[in-house]
Amino acid sequence: MKTLRLILGDQLNHHHSWYHQVDRNVIYLMAEMRQETTYVTHHIQKVVAFFSAMRSFAKHLESQGHTVIYYTLDDPQNQHTVIANIKKVITEEECDAFQYQEPDEYRLDQELVRFRESEHIPTTVFDTEHFMTSRTDLEDFFKGKKQYTMEYFYRMMRKKYDLMMITDKDPEGGQWNFDQSNRKKWKQDTLIPPEKTFEKDVTALVELLHQEGIQTIGKIHPKTFGWATTREESLAVLDYFCEHLLVHFGDYQDAMDPDQAYLYHSRLSFAMNSKLLSPKEVVTTVISYWRSHKNDIDISQVEGFVRQIIGWREYMRGMYWMQMPAFASVNYLENHNPLPDFYWTGDTKMNCLKCSIHNSLDNAYAHHIQRLMITGNYALLTMTDPAEVDLWYLGIYIDAIEWVEITNTRGMSQWADGGKIATKPYVSSGSYINKMSNYCKGCHYKVSKKTGEDACPFNSLYWNFLDEKQSFFKDNQRMRMMLSLLHKMDKETLMQHKERAQDIIKNPSNY
Repeated sequence: MKTLRLILGDQLNHHHSWYHQVDRNVIYLMAEMRQETTYVTHHIQKVVAFFSAMRSFAKHLESQGHTVIYYTLDDPQNQHTVIANIKKVITEEECDAFQYQEPDEYRLDQELVRFRESEHIPTTVFDTEHFMTSRTDLEDFFKGKKQYTMEYFYRMMRKKYDLMMITDKDPEGGQWNFDQSNRKKWKQDTLIPPEKTFEKDVTALVELLHQEGIQTIGKIHPKTFGWATTREESLAVLDYFCEHLLVHFGDYQDAMDPDQAYLYHSRLSFAMNSKLLSPKEVVTTVISYWRSHKNDIDISQVEGFVRQIIGWREYMRGMYWMQMPAFASVNYLENHNPLPDFYWTGDTKMNCLKCSIHNSLDNAYAHHIQRLMITGNYALLTMTDPAEVDLWYLGIYIDAIEWVEITNTRGMSQWADGGKIATKPYVSSGSYINKMSNYCKGCHYKVSKKTGEDACPFNSLYWNFLDEKQSFFKDNQRMRMMLSLLHKMDKETLMQHKERAQDIIKNPSNY
């Protein structure tokens, strides 16, 4: 009796129970498919990273004695859709059973559900054995509640897994959250170690993509590709983060600088989202390192990191499965403007956007505040259609898989869900950008000026947005102060803001 097991490109968990024993009657199927390279235009580094990681994972399984069928992008046997490849192998290998791990993207989940329901082959579904929560844990946690608050969920996770706890109720450091300590502007007064890189030659993969006509965005240096795409490399990045970057991670996790692509961030998101590393091993490794270096590393540094992994990351996944499929089309603020062309080129005079977009195009990377308060903030203030914003975010970042991308884009960044994920829109004028970054010093515009041709465009866009959308926020307590300031503004000043904002929205290439 033969069994076919499907492994998707983001299911590269070395420690999954599937692989504990070698069974010659089990066949593992992996494939580089056009289906996955064309549903959105991806960054070339993203495609290369996934294909490289998949190939390394397949070789690992084979080295352990497992039987693997691997279709490369140019393999003539490749049917280029997940279902067609499954059917082909089941028929040719005369398989009697089919097994797969739960996909993390709704579209793939539904494809496999339909296959399971329409075919007569016995099918078993397994957990990916990666996340610290199930798909439904978050929904169960907030059952009966009208409002969802990540902080409560995060505290529950700390207690459940006994992470940084003194007792079952008391957190280390006397408080749950050190977020107030994690908002420092980097003033070039600390030395930032270079990122951990591997400089692999991926020329063959890049040529394959060109040969097969796969359309991509962004840049790549094929002879010195630096991202970790194996478990060994990913563990090395984790160790490097602990030894060199954790010491200031919390301090500067929201900071931004035009000459620093990564600052003190870990660059572990691709390794985690492809499941080369598990969230539990990441946070326990970081906490363990901190415990042995408490004299050098403040608790605020490690708590901020742990909160991102077991709070934010798990919370977003839970929200995804709670809200899909309707979440993919929500547009509460009724925004319909096109995404400006400069999101694909970085050609803008606004330095914060230019730097953040070029960083994204050059490295397939930007950290959470660049995504939220620069590119996302501008898109929301210009009332861009969230569907267009989705496509950009899903394609451009190496770690972007829909379960984590769309919740942050439609929810936190664009507030298209009306407040299910974030209690208020993440919008700001230029003052916040100046407070948290070094972008404004080198900008064509003056952040201190409120109106006029050389004033920061974010200033007029901010007040115009509040005025245009105030009816959506009239019952939002967290927006009360901002709306109060709007209503007190001199009418002529407000009109100047609105006129300039409309010109920015209509003619983004001029700015």
